[in-house]
Amino acid sequence: MNFLSIDDVSALTGLSASTLAKRRMAGTGPAFFKIGRTVRYAAADVDAWIMTRRRTSTWAANDNKQSGAQAA
Repeated sequence: MNFLSIDDVSALTGLSASTLAKRRMAGTGPAFFKIGRTVRYAAADVDAWIMTRRRTSTWAANDNKQSGAQAA
């Protein structure tokens, strides 16, 4: 298994270490491992999480949710 550090994931995603920490707390970021005090990410988990961010339009923030304007 290939593990990535916080800095590796930050460089790959463009998210800051602080944002990754906030997403770990909220459960909205990529899955991670806590090994002692060290946080590591499996490369496959990060790739899978990135694919969940995929969009086909800039119109909707999240394809799985309807905005208030759409719900009539």
